[in-house]
Amino acid sequence: MLVKDEPRYPEVSIDVPVEHVDLATAALFEHGAAGVEQRDEGTLAKGAGPGLATLVASFADRTTADEAAHQLDPAWSPRVSEIVGDGWRDEWKKHFAPFRLTEQITIRPPWQAYEARSSSEIVLELEPGRAFGTGLHPTTAIVARVLEGLGARLRGCELLDVGTGSGILALVAIALGAARARAIDVDPDAVAVAIENARKNGFEDRIEASVTPIGAVKETFDVVVANIEARVLVELAPDLAARVRPNGLLILSGILSGQEQDVTRAFRAFTLRDGPTRRPLEVPDGGEEWIALVLEPASK
Repeated sequence: MLVKDEPRYPEVSIDVPVEHVDLATAALFEHGAAGVEQRDEGTLAKGAGPGLATLVASFADRTTADEAAHQLDPAWSPRVSEIVGDGWRDEWKKHFAPFRLTEQITIRPPWQAYEARSSSEIVLELEPGRAFGTGLHPTTAIVARVLEGLGARLRGCELLDVGTGSGILALVAIALGAARARAIDVDPDAVAVAIENARKNGFEDRIEASVTPIGAVKETFDVVVANIEARVLVELAPDLAARVRPNGLLILSGILSGQEQDVTRAFRAFTLRDGPTRRPLEVPDGGEEWIALVLEPASK
């Protein structure tokens, strides 16, 4: 009897300083990567160590992967490997257990039961969709804590979540009292996951998710959240700024401490809110400091 060969998925892995992730990611795509996964101190699969990120790029075939590894900076230690079979796709689920995201909110995956331990604890069910956001990365946790810290100011608000991924921040906002959330992402698969998560938590009437580009969004919002790379935040600054109402707030994350000045310069029409607007999250073992910027229109 003939046995069908199992599928093989070539990958190129490199180790880079966290501040060089954008540059290295761009280089991988330039050399033919179909997708790039980042692993660091805040992800389920860890990176190479403190201050370092491991980028794992998938390629269509082994030849392209070998050529890419040969052309990449040797200092990044490029190496080629292959994943055989499809069992790896759900392997990560073994490591995703219920966890406390904020003081009030606990996240649980659909495959694990969890009961709230107090009347004030909010339990959200989250299917991350493999790559779209578990809530375990420091940048997601920072923004969720900023939203919780808004207290009464968030209740009844309309929120825009740019780069929503699994929809986790939109879910958090609604759970904390926002009236409505619009969630957008360039990836249709991520949007499908966000819509399903809204449905599972009973928020389907309050969360609208789509692949609408930020430049095509015509509405303005009380709160605009963008948890994406600093480089992309700078590129999208005019469109993000245009979506914030005069008395609204703009919450930006995905920013390393050394990138803060570039981002604030791009959003010069905004000012930092009074009080603790820089929100570093402690990353163990000497990891980089992630920052969330909470901005409001300077004309207020």
